[in-house]
Amino acid sequence: MLRKFCAWILYKRMGWTKDITLTHPHKFIIALAPHTSNWDFIIGLLYSRAEGMRINFLMKKEWFFWPLGCWFRHLGGIAVYRDRHTSMTDNLAAAAKSSPEFRLCITPEGTRSLNPEWKKGFYYIALKAGIPILLYGVDYQKKMIACTKMIEPNGDIDTQMKEIKLYFSKFTGKRPELFTTGTL
Repeated sequence: MLRKFCAWILYKRMGWTKDITLTHPHKFIIALAPHTSNWDFIIGLLYSRAEGMRINFLMKKEWFFWPLGCWFRHLGGIAVYRDRHTSMTDNLAAAAKSSPEFRLCITPEGTRSLNPEWKKGFYYIALKAGIPILLYGVDYQKKMIACTKMIEPNGDIDTQMKEIKLYFSKFTGKRPELFTTGTL
């Protein structure tokens, strides 16, 4: 019921389409970009529910106040404490290794603001856990969600981050002026 309702809202009422060409394994990281608006969360939530996927996501701890915190945790949210060194990448990689299924969505930009220096935690989690990174682009101009590329982390982070940024460079965020891939 919820799946059909979310699909109806996203695809019929809002007019979004999808271009997903990859089979999703049992364990993966989703790198999602561009991330320029809070609408990205709504679109992502509707998409995951419409497709019947339970996906955890990282979100800054400031959003985890009552009553939103309870709701975000219920949806799969994991609070990120940016002001502390918490070994989060090591902990998430260990969780990925020990779980039969692991799905985590991370926005590499790490913020909705213009940021040419993308965070690399998603890459290190995938590398340490030995799982792939699925690249999900959200294009507001085309009203399309696309996942047509997967990265198997090999440790050559500079080359692979450039490849990831090139993939996302063709997508238009809700607020295009807040999206950059930096120098490639």
